[in-house]
Amino acid sequence: MNCKGKKVAIIGYGIEGQDAEKFLKSKSAKVTILDQKDNLNYLNNLNKYGLIVRSPGVYPYKPEFKNIKVTTSTQVFFEEFKGKTIGVTGTKGKGTTSTLIYNILKSAGMDVYLAGNIGKPLLGLLPKLTPKSYVVMEMSSFQLIDLDTSPNISVVLNITSDHMDWHKNIKEYIEAKKNIVKFQKTSDWAVINSEYKIPKSFAKETKANIIFFSKKKLDEKYKHDLVLRGKHNLENIAAAVSVAKILNIKTEIIKKNVKEFKGLEHRLEFVREFAGVKYYNDSFATGPQPTIAAIKSFTEDETLILGGSDKGLEYEELGKVIDKMKNVKNIILIGQIRNQIKKHIKAKKIFDLEFSNMQAIINKAFDITKKDGVVILSPAAASFDMFKDYKDRGNQFKEVVWNL
Repeated sequence: MNCKGKKVAIIGYGIEGQDAEKFLKSKSAKVTILDQKDNLNYLNNLNKYGLIVRSPGVYPYKPEFKNIKVTTSTQVFFEEFKGKTIGVTGTKGKGTTSTLIYNILKSAGMDVYLAGNIGKPLLGLLPKLTPKSYVVMEMSSFQLIDLDTSPNISVVLNITSDHMDWHKNIKEYIEAKKNIVKFQKTSDWAVINSEYKIPKSFAKETKANIIFFSKKKLDEKYKHDLVLRGKHNLENIAAAVSVAKILNIKTEIIKKNVKEFKGLEHRLEFVREFAGVKYYNDSFATGPQPTIAAIKSFTEDETLILGGSDKGLEYEELGKVIDKMKNVKNIILIGQIRNQIKKHIKAKKIFDLEFSNMQAIINKAFDITKKDGVVILSPAAASFDMFKDYKDRGNQFKEVVWNL
């Protein structure tokens, strides 16, 4: 990328914006940072720059970007990197699947890196990489929406509704995700979940070789004695196993990594057992679908902690699942959207704790959960009404549970 002496503006100064700044300065570009935190009119006069680098959180179809060359760190990375890329997308499960693929490849002795939302920023990796390197990338719709290159191996997990506060509509969200396969070559691979209509439809969008996976077709040897909890995680395992087989990794290596994989922090993470009750932190569940998956992962009596800030999502299906599940005994509702959730739950004991602190929430859960039950923080909502982010919410939960 030749940008010596070129005026470049980076829009948004989060982790990716900072990564882009270091990279562009190393290429002798004249870099300006534009962020709405510093100036509400930060998108004025963009035509004075030779290139605009959009951070993932910045919507690409703003009127100010019309007739201006806009790129992203992800696009630049694809142009610069000469090795192999493995991209993973879906509404939930991206981080779990990406990490498991990375672990398997690392165990097989490959030169592999984990990047994107779950790992290191992309451009900072470039100096370490060679044409023999593999980079596993968790890819969100924010990164994919204006991308015109696809990974060598693309993994498509289930896709439901998410980020409706950012995308124009569900159609735009799905179209963004399609870019992960749309620009593949005939020598590439698309690894697609065949259990659901939306990911299955992506097969029509690619020239790549297609492998369909599902939890039903997953070989029995990868299903038992797992540390990872939940049937939904069998889909993530099936995706990772499919990628490992494309790369001819030995079955013993795949099996060992699958069995030993503990999952990720804040994703149905076992915290501790206290007074006969197990506590699980699923703070990363910021929409109804992962919460439904969490609920279905247990047969024990459940106390669910639900609610948070509004992302423009629907809760009717979640309410139906909760009402149907006999082992869901108690619902603790918190935060801004608790009343939206409450109106869809007809047949359960509900405790409305409004904007109580985490100590009060856990105290209530402790009081109402019988021995041999489980308490699950799986909010089905974002966290910004009461917490800094989902990590802060999960960490507060863990800290209070450990102090019981």
